[in-house]
Amino acid sequence: MKTDLGYELTAAVMATADVFLRESQRLFRPHGLTAAQYNVLNILAATPDGISQRELGDRLVVDRSNVTGLLDRLEKSGWVRRTDDALDRRVYRVVLTPAGRALWGKITPLYREVVTQITHGLSAKRLQDGLDLLKTLEAGATTWKLPNL
Repeated sequence: MKTDLGYELTAAVMATADVFLRESQRLFRPHGLTAAQYNVLNILAATPDGISQRELGDRLVVDRSNVTGLLDRLEKSGWVRRTDDALDRRVYRVVLTPAGRALWGKITPLYREVVTQITHGLSAKRLQDGLDLLKTLEAGATTWKLPNL
């Protein structure tokens, strides 16, 4: 039987993502966070003026209802705040609170150290090639069509 490398690659990417998610709990759980919540903090840390809930959902690639739940929990913990948008009253802007920024600042160096451990030994070229490959797979995953059965 001929090996289907595309199938194997996709399965390996999904399995790796599952391992990363499971293992990330060891880092984030002691700080009262999930990987998804850290991703929110990370996005907001790069946008000091905040972003809309919709834009946050687009960047996280999750459903609106999931963003609302994530933000509810983060807001309850005091790490984010939703404010009215000055230009559009229908929109909430999400910003990090000082406590959220402090938590992000505490966890990010730990996260970067773990990333360094995971990628140790990979050349810059291999890392860039991997990034390019994953971007291509991501683009393909958003444009596929249901096969005729």
